[in-house]
Amino acid sequence: MGDEKVQEQAHNIAESIARSSRAKLVAFLASRSGDLAAAEDALSDAFATALAVWPAEGAPANPEAWLLTVARRKLIDHLRRDREVPSSDELEDLADSVSSDTSADENDLPDRRLALLFACAHPAIDPTVRAPLMLQVVLGLEAAQIASAFLVSPAAMAQRLVRAKTKIRYARIPFRVPDRCELPERLDAVLDSVYACYSEGWAESASTDMARRELAGEAIFLGRLLVELLPAEPETWGLLALMLYAEARRPARRRANGEFVPFSQQDRSLWDQTMIDEADAALRQASSTRLIGRFQLEAAIQSAHLEGAQTGTAPWASIVSLYDALVQLTGSPVASINRALALAEVEGPQAALQSLDEVSSDPRLDCYQPYWAVRANLLARTGRNDEARHAYDLASGLESDPAVRSHLEQLREKLPE
Repeated sequence: MGDEKVQEQAHNIAESIARSSRAKLVAFLASRSGDLAAAEDALSDAFATALAVWPAEGAPANPEAWLLTVARRKLIDHLRRDREVPSSDELEDLADSVSSDTSADENDLPDRRLALLFACAHPAIDPTVRAPLMLQVVLGLEAAQIASAFLVSPAAMAQRLVRAKTKIRYARIPFRVPDRCELPERLDAVLDSVYACYSEGWAESASTDMARRELAGEAIFLGRLLVELLPAEPETWGLLALMLYAEARRPARRRANGEFVPFSQQDRSLWDQTMIDEADAALRQASSTRLIGRFQLEAAIQSAHLEGAQTGTAPWASIVSLYDALVQLTGSPVASINRALALAEVEGPQAALQSLDEVSSDPRLDCYQPYWAVRANLLARTGRNDEARHAYDLASGLESDPAVRSHLEQLREKLPE
C-alpha cells in the first residue's frame, strides 16, 4: 500500500474515532481529573500524535484504547505542570490507569458521556452557554463554528466557553448522573440545551445557513445519544421526535431562490419520509410510558399537523387540546400564541384574538416576532386591516431572516385598503 494510501487510511480512522468516541474519551478523562479543558487538550494531543505515528506504523488494532493511553499520559503531564492541582492521589490514580492493557476491548471503557452532558448543564453553569459547551466538549466543534451558528463573535464565544470550563474545575462540578430524585430537574436542563442547539439550527438565515444547518444535525446527534443513554426517559424520545419532525420538512421550507415557503404551501414530496417514520416511532416510544412532558406534547402537535397535511384535514380540535395541555404544563406564552392560531380554525378568528389578548400583557411579547405575525393574521381575518398592517410592520421589523421578512411584507401588501 502506498504512503498516500496509508496516510489517508490513518486520517479516516482518526476522523471516525473522533466522531464516534470523542465524547466517551473526554468524559472518561474529565471524570478522572475534574478538569474538562485539560482532558480536551490531552485528547487533542493524542489525536495529533496518532496522525504523526499511524501513517508510518499503521493504525493499531484498537485505536480507541491507543488514544486513551496516550491521552492519559498527556493529562498526567498537564496535571504535574499545574501547580494548582496539588493532590498526589489524583496523579497516582491516573498514573495507575496508564499502565492498563491497551489491547483491552473498547467496550470495557466506562461510558460517562451522560455524566459529561449533566456537567455541561449543571445549575452553576450559565444557561446561555450550556448548549455551546455541549457542542464543543461532546462533538468537538470549534468555538468559531459555534459562534457563527449562535451569531456572536468567535472571541466572545471562546471566552464564554473558557469561563464555563473554569467554573467546572474550580467549583468541582461533579461528572455524574444525578440521583433519581434530582434527575427530572437536571434532565430538563440537558434537554433544553439540546433543543436550544436545534432551534439555532432551525432558524437559518442567509449569512449563516450552512453553519446553522450543520448545528441542527449535531443537535439531532445529541438527541439520539440521549435516547441511547436514557432509553427509559420519555422526554428524551419526545425531544428526538420533535426535532426529527421539524428537520424532515427542511427541504420544503425554501424555494430554490431562497424564498420562504409557509407550512400550508410546502411541497410534501420534498419531506423526508424516513425521518418522519423515525419521529413517529420515537413518539410512540415516549407515549408508551404514559408520562406526559413538554417535548412529547410539542412533538404530538407536529405529528398532528403533518397528518393533516397528508390527509387534507387537520385535527384542529385535537391540536387545541394538545396546546391546552402544553399551556397548563409550561405556562408558556409561546404555546398560548400558537394555540390561538389553532383555535381560530375551531372557533373562528375573533375567539382566537380574545385568547391572544389574554397573554398580550406579557412584556416579553413586545419584541417577539411570532406574536405580532399571529396577531396580524388574526386581525386580517376579522377585517381589521389597519391594525393588521401595523402588526405586520412590527413583525417585519423584528424579523432577522430576509426571506421571512419578505413573506410578511407580501402578506401586508395583500391586505385590501
